[in-house]
Amino acid sequence: MKNATIQKFTDKTAKIGIVGLGYVGLPLMLRYVDIGFQVLGFDIDAEKVEKLNQGQSYIEHIPSEKIAEASKTRFEATTDFSRIDEVEAIILCVPTPLNKYREPDISFVINTTDAVKPYLRKGQVLSLESTTYPGTTEEELLPRMEENGLKVGDDVFLVYSPEREDPGNPNFETRTIPKVIGGHTPACLEVGIALYQPAIDKVVPVSSTKAAELTKLLENIHRAVNIGLVNEMKIVADKMDIDIHEVITAAATKPFGFVAYYPGPGLGGHCIPIDPFYLTWKAREYGINTRFIELAGEVNSSMPEFVVNKTMLALNDRNQSIKGSKVLVLGISYKKNVDDMRESPSVEVMERLRDLGAQVAYTDPHVPVFPKMREHKFDLKSEPFTAENIAGFDCVILTTDHDKFDYDLLKKHAKLIIDTRGKFKGAEKNIIKA
Repeated sequence: MKNATIQKFTDKTAKIGIVGLGYVGLPLMLRYVDIGFQVLGFDIDAEKVEKLNQGQSYIEHIPSEKIAEASKTRFEATTDFSRIDEVEAIILCVPTPLNKYREPDISFVINTTDAVKPYLRKGQVLSLESTTYPGTTEEELLPRMEENGLKVGDDVFLVYSPEREDPGNPNFETRTIPKVIGGHTPACLEVGIALYQPAIDKVVPVSSTKAAELTKLLENIHRAVNIGLVNEMKIVADKMDIDIHEVITAAATKPFGFVAYYPGPGLGGHCIPIDPFYLTWKAREYGINTRFIELAGEVNSSMPEFVVNKTMLALNDRNQSIKGSKVLVLGISYKKNVDDMRESPSVEVMERLRDLGAQVAYTDPHVPVFPKMREHKFDLKSEPFTAENIAGFDCVILTTDHDKFDYDLLKKHAKLIIDTRGKFKGAEKNIIKA
């Protein structure tokens, strides 16, 4: 069975199934289509499925032309999970958020696996790409795959291969980002390598699904901890009246032993603010308190409050109260030059301002209308980025430094700028670093 499955990936007669057609699933689909595979995409969102089958993209950095071309040739999207039996590979790219208690919510993974399992057949490989705690693949997916009598490693195959997408980064694409893979058995690993090797330039096998799961967490915890460090340094530098961005730029000239990380209004995206808590939660099962990780999380989570406090003080110095002030938030996606709103700290800044009585608006060329979000609600559209409009606000908070913004125009016409990204250099009366 193993050799037959591997051969189908080698000769590209296998059909690839991708479950979850978002920031991870869509680029992966396009890559498999590009190299000649048939791809069947699954999603529970009927609106997304309809758009894709009409050749339309709903993610800014993925052009509709690419979706349309794929749909004409080798790609189809569906909400019908009974079609799982048509594919040789089932790649799960579903969300793994935190609940309100900052605990892992793997309900999307479990519900998706439950939707898939009635249609599993011999020869298929199931790959989980969603970020999760070590043990998820073995504890949650393995027993579900074997419920109907199939044996993992003999009849079907199970791997964990964490996604490594960086939306909007032109320097990397799905093909060029090395792919870590862990299999439940050696046979599973062989099949997993055969699945990904045609699509990815470099495949990195590890000894187990647990090792692959922890690899993903380590990558993101490394970033979260270092950003937490530099955010704390920003607070110290602010008290000492030192520009932290000047310090980072100077430190980065050291050719060894230093990697530059940059502070901001908090952490955003689908990985960095969330993934560390997956490990801290699982570590408690082993009696381990991950103090270092949790401290970084506390620092990063406190940054929106730091930004709002700096805004209040700056307005106070101008004899204005935050209550009733008109505040424009500049950039609401979680990082520059993308439309990705997941876990964006800008939204928390907006909510805190609103709770304090400010009249909040936003401008973002990548997000024309404030999207529907699970935990946040604003009935707003992006304000025009014009000299007249900017001058009409009491304060502008730069939270996401998109390249499309005209910073000279902003500097010239804004009454007060709260700069959370270090975009403006030197000391200016109307610019406050936060």
